[in-house]
Parts: sequence; C-alpha cells; structure tokens
Amino acid sequence: MYIEELGIIIFFVITIYLYRNYKGENVGKYIVNQAQGMYDRFSPYSFKVVREKTKQLGQEYTPRQYAIQVAIFASFAAVVTYLYFYNLIISIIYAAIAIAFVPYLSYLRCKKVYSEFLFEQIQVYTSNTIMEFATTQSFVKALEGVANSGVLEDPVLSDVRQMIQMSYDNGTIDEALDYMSKLYPYYIVKNMHQLFLQITKEGAQNSADSLENMQQDIDMLVESVYRDRIERASFHKNFLTFGVTLYLLVMLVQYLLGNETYLVLLQRWYIQVLMHGVLIINTYFLLKGERYYNENVGAE
Repeated sequence: MYIEELGIIIFFVITIYLYRNYKGENVGKYIVNQAQGMYDRFSPYSFKVVREKTKQLGQEYTPRQYAIQVAIFASFAAVVTYLYFYNLIISIIYAAIAIAFVPYLSYLRCKKVYSEFLFEQIQVYTSNTIMEFATTQSFVKALEGVANSGVLEDPVLSDVRQMIQMSYDNGTIDEALDYMSKLYPYYIVKNMHQLFLQITKEGAQNSADSLENMQQDIDMLVESVYRDRIERASFHKNFLTFGVTLYLLVMLVQYLLGNETYLVLLQRWYIQVLMHGVLIINTYFLLKGERYYNENVGAE
C-alpha cells in the first residue's frame, strides 16, 4: 500500500508542477503539443508525407481529438488493469503504455486515408487516360490532357508530368510506363500500360473494344474495392467489440471464484504472469486486427 500511496503523491506533484509552470496555457494542450513535437521529430519521413496529405484532405485529428483519445486509452487501460491486479502502480504503467500506442494507431489511420486517396487518384488517372486516348489516339497527348484537366492531385499529378517529360526525352513511352507501373503497382495500371504498349507498337487500329473492356475492368475493380470497405467497416466494429469483451472476462472469473478467492490467487507469481500474458496477447490480437483494417486499402 505504501508504494501505491507514493505513486499517487508523485502523480499529483507532477500535475501541480505542470499547472504552476504552465498556468498561462492549457496543461493538456501543452502535454499534447510536447508529445506531438517529439513524435514529429523522430517519425519517419514517409509518415510525415502521409500525415501532411491527411491534413490537406481534412481528415487529420485535432489536438483536442487526440487529447480525448489519450484520455480514453489511459482511463480504459487503468480501469481494466486495476480489475486484473488491484495495484495502482501497475495500472499507471499500463495506462502509460496504452498512451504510447496512440501515435502508432494514428500512423495506421493516416495510412488508410492516404491509401484510399491514392486508389481514387489511380482510378481517375486510368479512366481519364483511356477516355483521352480514345479521342487523341496518342498516349502522351492523353497524359497531357489528364494532367491539364485539374482532376489529379499530387503525388500522382507530379508523376504523370514526369511520365510526359520522360516520353519526350526518350522518344518512346516504354520507360515512362515502367516508371509509373513500379511506382503504383496496381494491376489496373499495369494492364492499362501493357495495352497502350501493344497499341503503340502494333498500331491503333481496332483499339476501341480493348479500351472499352479495360474501362469495364476498372469499373468492376472500383465496385469491389468500395464493397470491401463496407465489409471492413462492419468487421472492424464487431472486432473491437469482441476485443474489449475479452479484456472484461476477468470480471466473470472473479464472479465465479469470488473476489476474496481471486485476491488470494493473485498473490501467487505465476497467476500474475498469466494475467499479464492475457493482457499482452489480447492487445497484440487487437493491434493485428487494427493493422489489417487500416492497411492495403484498395490493393488488389
């Protein structure tokens, strides 16, 4: 008990110190800003690009939303682990660990938003290039029409302009198509580029049917991807409900054994190890599910 009381005292001392030293601004906002600054400093470059695009799309969380998320994670972790161990120090440690997962979940969410954005841009790129080519019968002219139409955004727009420049520099479209196919390895991109290579090398005669079939393939893919998003959202909701329920099974165990019996068992080291294992395995299970839900959106 002395250790728990010492933990409470330390917690309040830190809180009072922060309040007295930063009373001119909101303490919670200060903590969030400091954590965000540190994370921005050490986060990988790729995530910075993804997060910046998420901000541009208006889907990035505000500091207040992040603060609420931190509070929910910390509170849930503290309450659940206290029900497991009836130890305040352990609860505080688990609460801190739960907060540490917030940046990782933010990373996954931003990747999902960015992946969805890229897929929509690739859909626009392929569909509009096919329509432009049907009119111009020139792949480079079709790319120029798409680039100047205002329907594309960076980074896809910049890459399309790079393709145009490469085509003019090399006198052929081969290198440009290979560049874009490697950069965006969607099968609709590779198939469309292969079709344009075939048409360019064998002539543009009777290409209308092939282009129409390619457009139908793109429409079918888009339909399947959006259907997959709906199914993922439904799975995600049920998955989280199931995962949270697993955490609370300890309440059922205590009800069946009786609280006093459970506390006696908890004094044995191997029971504590078992309880820690249950928490860690369930958390790993949840994180794997979150990763599945947020990654490879739009991938074929």
